[in-house]
Amino acid sequence: MENLNSAVQTLVHGSNTLFILIGAVMVLAMHAGFAFLEVGTVRLKNQVNALSKIITDFAVSTLAYFFIGYWVAYGVTFMQPADQLVLDHGYALVKFFFLLTFAAAIPAIISGGIAERARFGPQLCATLLIVAFVYPFFEGLIWNGNFGLQAWLEHQFGASFHDFAGSVVVHAMGGWLAFGAVVLLGRRNGRYRDGRLVAFAPSNIPFLALGSWILIVGWFGFNVMSAQSIEGISGLVAVNSLMAMVGGTAAAWLAGRNDPGFLHNGPLAGLVAVCAGSDLMHPVGALATGAIAGALFVWAFTATQNRWKIDDVLGVWPLHGLCGIWGGVACGIFGQAALGGLGGVSLISQVIGSGLGMLVALLGGFGVYGLLKLTTGIRLSQEEEFNGADLSIHRIGALSQD
Repeated sequence: MENLNSAVQTLVHGSNTLFILIGAVMVLAMHAGFAFLEVGTVRLKNQVNALSKIITDFAVSTLAYFFIGYWVAYGVTFMQPADQLVLDHGYALVKFFFLLTFAAAIPAIISGGIAERARFGPQLCATLLIVAFVYPFFEGLIWNGNFGLQAWLEHQFGASFHDFAGSVVVHAMGGWLAFGAVVLLGRRNGRYRDGRLVAFAPSNIPFLALGSWILIVGWFGFNVMSAQSIEGISGLVAVNSLMAMVGGTAAAWLAGRNDPGFLHNGPLAGLVAVCAGSDLMHPVGALATGAIAGALFVWAFTATQNRWKIDDVLGVWPLHGLCGIWGGVACGIFGQAALGGLGGVSLISQVIGSGLGMLVALLGGFGVYGLLKLTTGIRLSQEEEFNGADLSIHRIGALSQD
């Protein structure tokens, strides 16, 4: 009997390790989606820089999170003998790998907002500070119960802040951090002339679409594998992710009037918004959440560029910042049992948690990028920007005519 129990435990730990490892690899693949979404959106002279930023940011994020960030969030360090790390088939290590891919999504999100005029070195410094300190602080607050915030919310309002897969913890944080960076960087040269927007057309719609599709597919690892164990896996999360994606696509198609940029960002808006409550909502609630997010993205991106004249290249603040906050609030609405959800969620807690995430990200974004702007500078010179980041930073263009 003892041998049987031991075999069952081995099978369970091995299965959980494999489960979360597959999720980590799927979310790792999403970074290719971030890269190609940016490559397709920026002008030709900045494509190499887009690709280079994403992979280098991931490397810096890994180092920052392994040595500092994961300890800040969860109080766990891997500075111990390897025979301790392999316990339970190394589940603790692959859990770190999985959560790292979430942390590394933050600079990947920011990258799209600051494209075409940001210096390379200072951005890597910003990545180090954000992934080591700013993001893990809020991550630990919500997902590890640090400083008693979640316990206080549960005591006061009957439920803690619920963010199953990171609408606020990951996406809103990334979007509002990017907002500070975009504002401090300023607009691209020539983007506005006599107070009017000058169109900078995407360089490659097929690459933009490819990036969107890679992100869509990887998102099912992002959401479903957030259960972090075979026991916790739920088909509800998968179908809610699907319905939100479809809702975001349909709304962006209608509101965006067939524009391919809106059409391929609409499903991403829906997926951002459903992350928080994907384990609680009814599929119809997820559909509504995604549809509202898709329409919100089209409206906010247009207003950002035209009315407010904020030059957010990929629209990462509307897509991740605003739709992420909507996702946190939507979880408190459509997660209620009265609307077909599983219940156990408080709208007040969702509003407080979402607002706190926005506040931490705003302070972190303006703090980190403000410090770098004062000390090293964060923007390319006018000549470097005119020549393009590819030639100015990497000394090579995306295409060769030879």
